[in-house]
Amino acid sequence: MTHETPTIAYSRDELQTARAALGDDVGVVMTMGALHEGHARLIRQARQEMEHVVVTIFLNPLQFAAGEDLSRYPRTFEEDLTICAREGVDLVFAPSPDVVYPDGEPGVRISAGALGNVLEGAARPGHFDGVLTVVAKMLHLVRPSRAYYGQKDAQQLLLIKRMARDLDFPTEVVAVETAREKDGLALSSRNRYLTETDREVAGCLSQALRAGADMARIGPAAVRRAARDVLVREPLALIDYLVLVHPTELTEVAEWYRGPALLAVAGRVGTTRLIDNLPIELGPDGGARPIS
Repeated sequence: MTHETPTIAYSRDELQTARAALGDDVGVVMTMGALHEGHARLIRQARQEMEHVVVTIFLNPLQFAAGEDLSRYPRTFEEDLTICAREGVDLVFAPSPDVVYPDGEPGVRISAGALGNVLEGAARPGHFDGVLTVVAKMLHLVRPSRAYYGQKDAQQLLLIKRMARDLDFPTEVVAVETAREKDGLALSSRNRYLTETDREVAGCLSQALRAGADMARIGPAAVRRAARDVLVREPLALIDYLVLVHPTELTEVAEWYRGPALLAVAGRVGTTRLIDNLPIELGPDGGARPIS
């Protein structure tokens, strides 16, 4: 089957012209490139729900701190376009940094607030300020009705939802379930850094989440214990955190708590830092729960 190549816009003027031809029923999937099946799932859901789909491909320097992997982040633009064509994307916006930030690093940025300083924010100071700043700019430039994000980046998803609500963006933020390999490993552009041995080790992250979810009927302490027991059996995974938190407040839930929660883990396998999470329901009928 042949697929029509999407229109590619590199400049603001090209984007404005191409976007004007699409009308109002537009969904956007924002990426940093190195597309994989997880991105394809986001595009497919947008394709099912919206008349037109825009994909942005922009490696945002604002969300990388000194010493992080911006320079080695995979750049696979031709392969990315192939995936976009296969999934029926109408328009790809692929600007350079000087198009997105014409005056250099912006003097005014969006602050993620307290929610941006915990978990991933504690490990990567300023990261979420950079994420929200570029997301806000892309929402203004693309003007979508809906924006689609994966559950794997749960804290990012929460903050984008909060930004859209708190700052009255007229865009609905849609969460899409985490895409996984057959062995349960959450799909990520960084997975390509993993060696064969690393891949086997990395499986402990999703295994820990599933073990914790299986104990959700008993309570938070049982969830944490079951997940931790899996992780301690894998000494080659250097765990940054394993937390069971309220899904919108990101604070640790108390033992008496029953209701929705987020079981999240982050750690380093080889030279690669990986994150994963699982929404769960704590209580008599508890277990893994659908995203919302």
